[in-house]
Amino acid sequence: MATLVKAPLTFKLGGELEINRLGYGAMQLTGTGVFGDVADRENAKKVLQEAVTAGVNFIDTAEAYGPKTNESLIAEALYPYKSDLVIATKGGFDRPGPNRWVPNGTPAHIAENINGSLQRLKQERIDLWQLHRFDPNVPVEETLAPVAEAVKAGKIRYVGLSEVNVEQIERARKIVPIVSVQNLYNLGNRQWEEVLDYTTEQDLAFIPWYPLASGPHTLAEKIAGIAAKHNATTAQIALAWLLKRAANILLIPGTSSVAHLKENVAAANIELSEEEFEALSK
Repeated sequence: MATLVKAPLTFKLGGELEINRLGYGAMQLTGTGVFGDVADRENAKKVLQEAVTAGVNFIDTAEAYGPKTNESLIAEALYPYKSDLVIATKGGFDRPGPNRWVPNGTPAHIAENINGSLQRLKQERIDLWQLHRFDPNVPVEETLAPVAEAVKAGKIRYVGLSEVNVEQIERARKIVPIVSVQNLYNLGNRQWEEVLDYTTEQDLAFIPWYPLASGPHTLAEKIAGIAAKHNATTAQIALAWLLKRAANILLIPGTSSVAHLKENVAAANIELSEEEFEALSK
């Protein structure tokens, strides 16, 4: 595992959009089971507004969050958007109920997702649209056809994928340019190490979902010791490790608490030593 001398604080998405590497994931601003509207709408709007005030300029959402309610909430809280704010959304799921996620990669559904997201987010162009999942029942060439059309029409600037392997990324890249991959990855779960290395080599953004997990109990003592040295929380150390792991990692920790939000954003200021990084990487 390669280490870095100094973790850069920004990454250029698609080689153009400069993004602060510590962003915000809005999934928690929904009802139970990521279904229905958030219980405290005013608090949710405040969290989003505070994120932008704190310097976050990358917010991740999805048509499936709610569904639809999360995108509308973001527009209500932040529109008109700051000029440098990048909002990433996703499509490709049906949501029949709380905690239920059914891939739907039919072209008609994908086209509907894209147009609906544009309306709910009050945008003329989506900065980053991500395919939430490959649908095993629909060839990805069919799924991504309306996405490629939307890129040509100026409705989508960049395209990303979620929870994919290297073979799937390369298959998708034959259809439309891909600039990012969003997979499960954190200090305690590194099953997508090969994909992370691939995206680093290809200069694609890697966006870990569930980034705050601090790993197995075997790491607890090490993390606690390092956290104490930095006067930080274990969650902050987990985020700092990810920032140091690879320069193309963009973080989207989510929270419904303003205090927790500020704690997460502050993790960008923690610079782990090479020894600390290696101790946590074992």
